[in-house]
Amino acid sequence: MTDIPAPVLIRFLLCFLAGSIPFAVLAMRGTGVDIRRAGSGNPGFNNVLRFSKSRALLTLAGDLGKGLLAVWLCLQPGDSVRLGWLYGFAAVVGHCYSPWLRFRGGKGIATSAGVMLILYPGWAAAALAIFAVLRFAGSRLKWKEAGAIGSLSAWAAFTVLMAVFVGREDAAISAAMTLFLAWRHKKNFQNLLATA
Repeated sequence: MTDIPAPVLIRFLLCFLAGSIPFAVLAMRGTGVDIRRAGSGNPGFNNVLRFSKSRALLTLAGDLGKGLLAVWLCLQPGDSVRLGWLYGFAAVVGHCYSPWLRFRGGKGIATSAGVMLILYPGWAAAALAIFAVLRFAGSRLKWKEAGAIGSLSAWAAFTVLMAVFVGREDAAISAAMTLFLAWRHKKNFQNLLATA
């Protein structure tokens, strides 16, 4: 088994800690609303949006930014894209299992979008455009779980783009991220099935 260099482990930990910053909780400070107990109980953008658009935008910027900046700061010249993906996973896992929230957290979509944007900005833009279209359509047509549908569809599309234009390894890692995010949305799927 190959030993992992200490600097890589340290950067991995830094990505996890960056991802663990609970921007949804911070954005709701001073409102009297504990986002972990209000609405869906999820400390993320969509739940904050139920209470405040401006605070939801702050949450989105923070959650997306921490995924993007964590990978950007830790990925060194000459590092493989695979290592970038691993740093990205660390940030997303930090968001989903934040030690500041007793190892609970959000669902990882905005943070993973930041990772997507830093690793493959062009393909990420295409995937995020799909998200925007589906999210807008879902809101207009009153789809149940429109956010989850748009988010996971964007990651599925990104995975297809990786498979067609980049390579199998990136497609496999992207698929793993998509499956992890889908698992984090299991309650959303249960809600959809309950109303089907």
